[in-house]
Amino acid sequence: MATPFSLSSAFRGLALSAPKRAFSTSPACQSNKKLPEHIPAYPHGPRQWYKQADTGLYGGAMIRFGNKISDGRNKGKTRRSWKPNVRRQKVWSEALGEHLRIKVTREAMRTIYKEGGLDNYLLSDKNGRIKDLGMFGWELRYKVMQTPAIQEKFQKERERMGLKDPLPFEEWIKTKEDEIQAKVEERLNIESITKPRPKGKADLQHQPHAEFTF
Repeated sequence: MATPFSLSSAFRGLALSAPKRAFSTSPACQSNKKLPEHIPAYPHGPRQWYKQADTGLYGGAMIRFGNKISDGRNKGKTRRSWKPNVRRQKVWSEALGEHLRIKVTREAMRTIYKEGGLDNYLLSDKNGRIKDLGMFGWELRYKVMQTPAIQEKFQKERERMGLKDPLPFEEWIKTKEDEIQAKVEERLNIESITKPRPKGKADLQHQPHAEFTF
């Protein structure tokens, strides 16, 4: 006699645990941002911590860590973190003639308004500003500097100050390498002239013998 059909007996042999996934849902480690070859190297290099800041204008902001102190009877401390206030916002660039939708922090946006625009914020020559730009800001700064409007502005400033036109980046690097090589050769020549020559056996034989008196 056949066993009567039931749902409980049909699903009794199935495994209750879910099968293992063939992929991972955890995000992969974020790699450092690399600049194109035609853009000069960023003097401060990519960020080693909080690499997300190299994908927008963060103004030097990073994740801050501290303690959350409760007001209860325990008055304990709970470790917590504060992330920067980052948002995607459209920012107008007069040199590029378009709106750029970029990731920017609230502090960086306030500085952009204070400087009078995105172009003035990027073209500042202060060391602190260049450090806050990061890899993304450095690349955007190079694009703004290569526009005809900014090149014409720089040309007028050089004419007003009586300066010569700068060399292209490749030629400037070559001249600096030649200067360094010339200084190294000059230093080696000076050291070879001033360094005393070691005395050999022939020199020791021709030296007069010392006279000893007793």
